[in-house]
Parts: sequence; structure tokens; C-alpha cells
Amino acid sequence: MSFRIERDSLGEIKVPSDKYWGAQTQRSLENFEIGDEHFPAEFIRAYGIIKEVAAEVNSELGILDKELAEVIIEAAQEVIDGKHVDQFPLVVWQTGSGTQTNMNLNEVISNRAIEIKGGEMGSKNPVHPNDHVNKSQSTNDTFPTAINISAAVTVNENLLPKVEGLKDALSAKAEEFKSIVKLGRTHLQDATPIRLGQEFLGFVGQVEHSLQRLHHAQDELSQVALGGTAVGTGVNTHPEFGARATALLSEMAGVTVQETDSHFQAQNTLDA
Repeated sequence: MSFRIERDSLGEIKVPSDKYWGAQTQRSLENFEIGDEHFPAEFIRAYGIIKEVAAEVNSELGILDKELAEVIIEAAQEVIDGKHVDQFPLVVWQTGSGTQTNMNLNEVISNRAIEIKGGEMGSKNPVHPNDHVNKSQSTNDTFPTAINISAAVTVNENLLPKVEGLKDALSAKAEEFKSIVKLGRTHLQDATPIRLGQEFLGFVGQVEHSLQRLHHAQDELSQVALGGTAVGTGVNTHPEFGARATALLSEMAGVTVQETDSHFQAQNTLDA
């Protein structure tokens, strides 16, 4: 296996030449050899959407060169499309805020953008993982945002349709069994008569309430931390970044996304 030399604040480190990740991802691989639980594809896709949206909004706000933004968007779209699934090798066991995974995304998108531009991977030129790909962002606001978006998309595209299908199936059975009379039971003994269809209406009601709870959960998931950067104050980002980015995230992710009304809350807890 051939290697290239990448550099970060800790010095030089060897990175496999055929990998798009960089120094910080490599250090995580070497220092956190714990378990084999990796981030799901839905999470990586959501993070890719965040990186693409950030580049587009930063360009619109005039704080990122348009040509650099375009190549970052191209590389991020490849991540969204699942073309580089083997470039995200980190396990979930790492530092508390997920910095290494955020940097994994930044490094992969940076090096792929550099490759598209005909540059040398690992050079951070002309696309820097921190200064350009991570511009207006922090791990502390992007990581929880990616969690919320991937959860919301999974609920919307996978869980809700299946629960709706279960409700419809139980409703059909309630109608089918409406003329069947049986004994109701309490305390493990026969009690008073009940129709089997009525019993199934109880199941239908349980599922309907579950759907209401899921929709409420979606409402809470829709409020994301993006725009708060490191500690929720929005330091080092444009004041319009959060609102613009979340509006575009809604379009790209296909679920409701809005800037939280309390960045300090959003970065202190993942209760949603």
C-alpha cells in the first residue's frame, strides 16, 4: 500500500494514497480502535447535504469564492449520492462532540474537490477542509443537525408509511370482525361480551396515537442547531446563515428543517 503525507496541528501522518480522508480521520482510526459500530448511510447522507447547503449559502452571502463553492457542492453531491461510502470508516466511539466525523466529511469533500480541480490530494489547495468546507460551521452545530435530519428523514420515509400500513390493516380487520361476539376478559377470567371488531378498534386507536406522537417528534426534530457554531452564539458565521441554510436544507432533505429558537438548548441536549 502506498501512502501520502498529510499534516495537521500535531504534525505529519501517513494516509493511504487511495483514500480521500485526511490527517484527522487517520488519527481517529489509529487512536480509537474500539468496536465496529459505524454511522449509518442516512447519517452520512444528511451530513453531506449540510456541507453542500453551507457552501451554497456561503457563496450567496459573498463569504466563499463562487468557484470554490461550486466544486465543494459537486464533491458533496457525490457523498449524498452514496458514491464514497467506503471513505467514512470511523466508528461511533470517539470524542464527545463527533469532531472526527465532521472532519472526515470535510477532508473527503476537500480532497475530492481538489482532485476534481486537478490538484494534489492532501495539499488543502485550493480547497481547505476547515477554511472552506467547514466555513460558518462547527462540529457542535452540524453534528446534532445531521442527527435530527437523518432521524426525521428515516421516520418520514420508512417508519411512518409502515405504521400507516399497520393502522389500515388493523382497521380492515376491525371491519371484518365486527359481527363476531366473544367474551371479554379481565383479571384472567371471562367477563362481559365484546365484539372482536371492537377489540381491534382498540389496536387501531393505539396506532393512531402512536402516529400523533411521531408527528410531534417530527416537529421537535425540525428545529436544528445549525447556525449556532461552537457554543450557540453563532460566532464566526454570517447572521443570515442559519435561516438561509435551514430553508435550503428543507428543500434538499425533503423534511421540514428550521433554525432553532434556542441555539443553547439545541446544542445542550438531543432530547428530540
